[in-house]
Amino acid sequence: MDLNTVAEVISPAQVGQWRPGDAWLGGGTALFGEPRPHVTRLLDLTTAGWPALTWLDDGLEVAATCTIAELAASGHDIAEKCCHAFLASFKIWNVATVGGNLCAALPAGPMIALGAALDGTVLLQGPEGDRTVKVADFVTGEGATVLGEGELLRSMLLPAEALRSRTAYRQGSLHAHGRSGVLVIGRVTGDDGLVVTVTAATRRPYVLTFAERPGAELVQVALAERIPDDAYVDDVHGLPAWRRHLTRLYAEQVRAELAS
Repeated sequence: MDLNTVAEVISPAQVGQWRPGDAWLGGGTALFGEPRPHVTRLLDLTTAGWPALTWLDDGLEVAATCTIAELAASGHDIAEKCCHAFLASFKIWNVATVGGNLCAALPAGPMIALGAALDGTVLLQGPEGDRTVKVADFVTGEGATVLGEGELLRSMLLPAEALRSRTAYRQGSLHAHGRSGVLVIGRVTGDDGLVVTVTAATRRPYVLTFAERPGAELVQVALAERIPDDAYVDDVHGLPAWRRHLTRLYAEQVRAELAS
C-alpha cells in the first residue's frame, strides 16, 4: 500500500532525528500494510549497517533489521520453528524484520514468542539514552509496546544458556495457512525447572516459571490463575474459548514432552 502522505525519507536514520509524523522503516511489511495518514517522513534503518546476527559473551544479538530468513538460517531449531509460524512466502521472509515483528506487537507475532520464551531482552535507544527491557514486558497489549516517543528498537539479545536449553513447541491455527491462534513454548531451566510461554492466544505474552518440574495439575492451575479469561484474543482467527482450550492442551503436551 502506498503511503501517499510521506514527503521525505531520511537514510540512514539516527536516534535524535525523530519529529512528529515520523516512522521508523525496517522491512516495511507491517508499515506499508495499512493506511497511515499521520506519517509524513520515514527514517530508514535498513542502511544503518547493523550486522544481522552477532555472537556475544552472553548470547546472540539479533539486530532489529535482521530478516526472518537470516534468523531462520542461524542454526537454532526453536528460532527456525518460530520463523515458520509466520506461514509467509519466501518474499516476506527476505524482507520482514525481527524488529518490525516485535514492534508491531501483534498477538501472533512469532518473534515475540521466541524472545519471551528464551528470556530475551531488547535494547531500546531514544532521545533520553539507552534502556534494556525484557521481551515479555516489551509488549503490553495488542499493538501496544513500552516504546516512548522517538525510541527505536536496536536489537534483541537471546541468552546463550536459553538457546542451548531443551525446548518444546506447539502452534495452532484455524486452518493450515492461517495466522497463529495459539503458540506455546516450553523450556527446561537449570536442573529440573520449566518455563511455559503463551503467545498468540493472548493479547500479550504470559510466561509461567516453575522452579521444579511441575505435574500436569500444577501447570493447569497456573494457567487458570495467571491468565485472566479476558486476556484471550477474540477475533476472526479464533474465539477466546477455543484459544484457551488449545493453550491448556498444548501446555500439557510440552510439559509431558520435556518431562520424558
